[in-house]
Amino acid sequence: MMKLRYLGHSAFELKGGGAVILTDPFLSGGPESRLSAESFEEVDFIFVTHGHSDHIGDTEKIALRTGAIVVANFELCHYFGKKGLTCHPMHIGGSFEFPFGRVKMTPALHGSDIMEGDTIIPGGNPCGFLFDIGGVKVYHAGDTGLTMDMQLLAEEGVKAALLPIGGNFVMDVKDAVRAVSFIRPEIAVPIHYDTFPVIKADPGEFARLVGSAAEVRIMKTGDEMELS
Repeated sequence: MMKLRYLGHSAFELKGGGAVILTDPFLSGGPESRLSAESFEEVDFIFVTHGHSDHIGDTEKIALRTGAIVVANFELCHYFGKKGLTCHPMHIGGSFEFPFGRVKMTPALHGSDIMEGDTIIPGGNPCGFLFDIGGVKVYHAGDTGLTMDMQLLAEEGVKAALLPIGGNFVMDVKDAVRAVSFIRPEIAVPIHYDTFPVIKADPGEFARLVGSAAEVRIMKTGDEMELS
C-alpha cells in the first residue's frame, strides 16, 4: 500500500515501505496556498528532479530540519552537499534499492541549472523518477517534453503516472495525452499547470482526451489517494 498526497505544482508526499518521501517540495513562496516547510516534522527522503527554483523549493529547509536524505543527480547533490545536506547521487538510467523500495532515475527533456541571484550554477541533467514500493510503481515525470523514451515504461506496469500538462516549459495537454499512450499507466495525474499564467492548462481537457486509456485523477492541493 502506498499513500500519495498532492502538495501542489509538482510536489508530492509519498508514504510507503516505512518511509516518508517528498518530491520537488516547492511549498513556501509559491503563488497558491500550500503547506509550509515547517509542516513536515518527519521526512526520510527528498527526491529532486532538477535545479529550477520551483522544484528545489524548500529542500534545504526541510532536509536540514528533518535529516532527510536528498536524492538527485550528481551535480545537484554536490550543490546540496556544500549546504550541509546528506545526499544520495544518481544519474539517468541508474536504479538503487532504498530501504523503502527501488527507484530508477529516468530521462527528462528540460533544463536544470540553478539561479542564485544573477548567477547560474550548472545543475546537471533533469530527470524523472520511477518508484517501486512493494510492487506499486509510480512514475514522476519531472519537467519534461514528450520523449520516445517514455515508451520503455509501458513494460513496467506503472500504477500512476504524474505528468506535467502546462505547456511552454513542459508538455502541453496533447503531448501529455500521447505520453499516457506511451506509458500505459492505470492512473494518470496531471501536474505542473496553472501555478503561473504561462502554464495555464485545462485538466478537464486532458481527462477527456485520455478517455478510456487511463483513469485520470485531477488532484487539488492536499488531496490524497491510496495505491495498491
